[in-house]
Amino acid sequence: MSFADFVLLLNTLWFGGAFIQFSVAQHNTLKILVPREERANPIAPTLSASVAFLGAMNLPIGLLSLYLLLFRPPFFQAIDAQLALFVFFSACHFSQFAYNLPVLMRGGRIGVAYWPVLRGPMLRIFVIDAALFVANLVAAVLLVPRV
Repeated sequence: MSFADFVLLLNTLWFGGAFIQFSVAQHNTLKILVPREERANPIAPTLSASVAFLGAMNLPIGLLSLYLLLFRPPFFQAIDAQLALFVFFSACHFSQFAYNLPVLMRGGRIGVAYWPVLRGPMLRIFVIDAALFVANLVAAVLLVPRV
């Protein structure tokens, strides 16, 4: 398996997992985002329903990764297309990683606001999105000499 294929596999697993976490298991996600003492708040069900949108955005990205990995469509044979798609995947991971940076800089959970970036599931999300941002960027950079 080539490095690019491995990165596509990781993208598939990560974005597919995000779909499950945010869209299928959205009640579990609420437990991660909202402290126990605030889950009775009337806004909590709205927040729980809203995170389904995060899953909905991650699903097509994961399916695109899977499609490219399994079917190797003719357009993906072009180096320019591979470069564009790995930059796209890198940007997807970066945007999710970068959004947690201000939360981290403020110290993570402040009272009932935000979420704990440096522990539990959010730490995993933060680290994996950072690693996959870099992995996709490396896959793109490795293509540059061939353009």
